Amino acid sequence: MKKYAALLMFALFLNGCDDGDLTVDTIDFSTITPQSCDPTISTLIYKTKQQEALLLQLPEGALRNENENYTYNIDNSGYRVVYRAYDGNVVASTNLCGLIPPSTPKVTEEWIGTNGVIEIKSAQVTNAVSATNDGTRIVGYEHTIVFKNITFAKPQEQTQPELKFGVYRSTVTPADLTFLVTPNNSAYLCDNIKGVFNYNNSFYLSIENIDPDLIKNVATGDTPRTSVITADQNKVFYKTADTSGGSFFTQNSICSKSTSPTIKETWTGQAGVDGKGIIEVTTTFAANVYTHTIVLKRVTLEKGKSNFYLGTSFVLGTIETK
Repeated sequence: MKKYAALLMFALFLNGCDDGDLTVDTIDFSTITPQSCDPTISTLIYKTKQQEALLLQLPEGALRNENENYTYNIDNSGYRVVYRAYDGNVVASTNLCGLIPPSTPKVTEEWIGTNGVIEIKSAQVTNAVSATNDGTRIVGYEHTIVFKNITFAKPQEQTQPELKFGVYRSTVTPADLTFLVTPNNSAYLCDNIKGVFNYNNSFYLSIENIDPDLIKNVATGDTPRTSVITADQNKVFYKTADTSGGSFFTQNSICSKSTSPTIKETWTGQAGVDGKGIIEVTTTFAANVYTHTIVLKRVTLEKGKSNFYLGTSFVLGTIETK
């Protein structure tokens, strides 16, 4: 973020206004899709067309990956809106995102946003898991951005009641729910969480304070045992690890609720209602061993105002008891 902020400030000082071929009275980028130098950080968002550019600079984290509406005041500091006209065609990768601003094309006209409000409406974008699984995963967020009552210094002030910046899409890494390969797709019982979990190095999915009537050494036949997610029982959590320091989940760290690795995100299963949010257990008996297959039925996981759907039937794994 600091690189892009410094780049924009540096360019403002270096690129003085000259007399050029292109002069403008109004800004119109209505047919252009907003882009960014890095869609995972999204601190400098721009629109370009031939010899023009419209730039929006935000502090890191200001563009929220949540389903919500929010506003910021344009202050020409942390929240900046800049329009530029050039004496040649603009190439975003070099003119806007390069480490050192090029000498050409030169800025011939520049408008600085000095006042106004940035309105943003953010909404998640989901993709289907696969053709055989009706679950969804969040792959990004669409941010509809509008400037209200924006004032430009150009050098005379000009105010526009509304300037639509457009819909910008940020990207996120979809939730990973691929467990470690184990014999019989094994899951793990844990007394510390009074429940069961399955995991990979970077995440785990758990059912904590599980209904004690679900796992019994009695074969179920054609009628599985079921129980719903509540605030106190069958609490479902999907937790991811901050692996930047080289620390990963293990069976021991999950069961003991160790402080290592640091939890990056926590998603919580929505309470069971109207046939959703169900824990289902099917028990079979063979060779003196009871095998309990644990399935999450129509479970939705949420974090803040975002959510994704595990699917109609998601297998957590199997537990063997004697």
